[in-house]
Amino acid sequence: MKHFLIFIIKIVVVTFLLLVVLDIAYTKVYLQYTNRGKIGHVINSKDKQYDVVVLGSSRANNHFVTPMFEAQGLKAFNYGMSGGHLFEASLMLKLMLEHNYKIKNIILEADLNLSNEKESETVAARFMPYLHESTVIATHFEEQQGFNAKYYLPFYRYIVADSQIGFREMYQSALKMPTNALNNLGYYPLGKKPNANMKNNITNLKPLRNKYYEEIKHLCKANDINLIVLMTPMCENTKGLNYFDKVKKLYPEIYNYENAVIEDRYFSSCGHLNDAGARQFTKVIIQDFFN
Repeated sequence: MKHFLIFIIKIVVVTFLLLVVLDIAYTKVYLQYTNRGKIGHVINSKDKQYDVVVLGSSRANNHFVTPMFEAQGLKAFNYGMSGGHLFEASLMLKLMLEHNYKIKNIILEADLNLSNEKESETVAARFMPYLHESTVIATHFEEQQGFNAKYYLPFYRYIVADSQIGFREMYQSALKMPTNALNNLGYYPLGKKPNANMKNNITNLKPLRNKYYEEIKHLCKANDINLIVLMTPMCENTKGLNYFDKVKKLYPEIYNYENAVIEDRYFSSCGHLNDAGARQFTKVIIQDFFN
């Protein structure tokens, strides 16, 4: 029995040490790359200066054509992340400030994402390699479910988020294989889908007095950043478009551009503009705020 217990203890110790080694190795790889995503791009940079930074979900990532801002002499980058919520947008801004970014204007897409204060599991997972490297990230996540296990158990965060930051992503990062996330100054253009569903129903959505939107407002005010908050277009055949009126009533400072582009030919799906629509929309925003 004694020998059996010693054997079990040895297995546990060896397994623990292996997990520690794997955790260190994976993290070291992620700390070396800057070309596979927007989070790593910020984590591994500092002292950048921008006239315009875009934050938000896919409705920011696909709707603001940052090269058009640059054509007007405005240094810009689109840090919108598909699938992201205001939870992640707030954290991205905190990271930029932690890395001494100097930003004059932030365009924040705040419309459908005001309806929840949850983290996006897929996007939030991409911050996990840096959990021990950034106090900002650790503090932002400390109230989320499962934080202690991810923070204190070696390699656990890589196991539970394997699809996002597991072996495949680590391997491609080690080989410095680029993605298209940073192309077009962060803007991701969508094509026109001939059979796209141009109907949507957002009747059940309700805007909240959102904690993370309030954080972004506070951070911008404290750091002398001009914050421009916008609602972006939806297709005409959407049920519950009065949601945008509810947002305006709750937050009067948010500009409603829901109907700035209306024809279906400018949409890739009901909630996302295609490249032609995004260019039409960006042209309006530049004229209204940066002319």
